[in-house]
Amino acid sequence: MYDHRDHIAELCSRLFASMPRRGQRLKAERYVRALLSVPGRKTLRNIADWMEGEPADREPAKQSVHHFISNSSWDWTRVRHALAGYVEDTVAPRAWVVRPLVIPKAGPHSVGVDQQFVPHLGLTVHGQQAYGAWLASEHTAVPCDWSLLLTRAWLDDPGRRRRAQIPAGALPAGPEEVAGRLALDASRGLPSRRPVVIDAEGLDPTRMLRVLVPAGVPAVVRVPASTPLRVDPAVLHSYSERPATADQLVAGCRRLWRPAEGRGVRAALPVVLPAAPRQPLLLLARWTAGTRGPDRYWLATTPALRAGAPYRSDEAPLALAALADTVELAFRQVSEQTGIRDFAGRSFQGWHRHMTLASAAHAAAVLGDRRAVHGVRAA
Repeated sequence: MYDHRDHIAELCSRLFASMPRRGQRLKAERYVRALLSVPGRKTLRNIADWMEGEPADREPAKQSVHHFISNSSWDWTRVRHALAGYVEDTVAPRAWVVRPLVIPKAGPHSVGVDQQFVPHLGLTVHGQQAYGAWLASEHTAVPCDWSLLLTRAWLDDPGRRRRAQIPAGALPAGPEEVAGRLALDASRGLPSRRPVVIDAEGLDPTRMLRVLVPAGVPAVVRVPASTPLRVDPAVLHSYSERPATADQLVAGCRRLWRPAEGRGVRAALPVVLPAAPRQPLLLLARWTAGTRGPDRYWLATTPALRAGAPYRSDEAPLALAALADTVELAFRQVSEQTGIRDFAGRSFQGWHRHMTLASAAHAAAVLGDRRAVHGVRAA
């Protein structure tokens, strides 16, 4: 798929410098190479076969890889911080993009697997539900941090917690809190603070903004067309303050529609959430060229807008929202090929270590070819 041999050693040297033992650093690099080289699913058995050069049913190879992922001492959080720093230096990203990841599973044993309602799909799925934080520019994107949603079926059962090695600090949280905390941690993780785009339709925007706004994190949050809103009376006096849905407000404010280069039509409207009337927001709507109506709606935090103040341009938050498309393309073209859905182990530690190394493999795939820094490959 890609030629990684010229740069992968340099990448891994920086990412894995925090690992205390040389053997761990070597094994991490070989694991990344295996993720980039093994055809088909990147299971521990297939990875062990590639790494050890032996048949996959040779227990020493399999057990060695399993121990390195599930029971080793290396700290995945330090590797993720190093990955974020590497991407920051290489790509000069514009924002963090937080998006959901659903991993369907047939069996019940992998950590986090449950019957779960998935907000952005509007469906109940048997599997794992997670959120990833991606650093994104206009041209490429790399996942750098992950959070796994754990239901009470896992957190309230001492036996399951012990077998899955779930840390004591893991507490019940809804998807809004999981995604919001991940976004907040990501925004604080680099010396140069970045705004956050949350591309997870179906989450409660009020709960999301309660996490991000007090921390001063600029945010653009995707919302469904049915989101109840009100026109901000401090900015637009001539419009009704009665609650209406996002699509109703956009349809009723045609004078705010205007062409968007490369994106068909756009609209921006100062609004507030009925549950948070003091927080000024911009409702953004985007039409894809050729469509009859908006295909995405976003809420963007703004500085306080007051009557008579110059209207703030919607260009910046719209440009940030467009980064979600870059992440979606990178996910489909690269992450799904580097094992992001393939871990079948049972431990919390193992899931996080595999996701960390799969993210490193993604970085190797898109950043190794310097041309990819200037554009994710077209499908």
